[in-house]
Amino acid sequence: MREMVEYIVKQIVDNPEEVKVQEVKSEKVIIVEISVAKEDMGKVIGKGGRIANALRILVGAAAAKLKKRVMVEILEE
Repeated sequence: MREMVEYIVKQIVDNPEEVKVQEVKSEKVIIVEISVAKEDMGKVIGKGGRIANALRILVGAAAAKLKKRVMVEILEE
C-alpha cells in the first residue's frame, strides 16, 4: 500500500525527493501518513480536497481487495 501511495504522490508534486510515506499498522486499521514539502501541500490536497479524496478512494479500493481498512493522512510540518 505504501509503495502505491508514494508512487502516486511523487507524480503529483514538484519535489518528489521530499515525499515521505509511512505505514502505521494497528489491529484493525493501517494508517498511511504522507509528508511533502510545504510548497507541494496544495498540489497533494487539490482544489476543494479533490486530489486527497481521489487518493483516499484509490487506497480504499485497493484495501478492500485485500480485506483491510486503510486511512490516508496528509501531515503538515
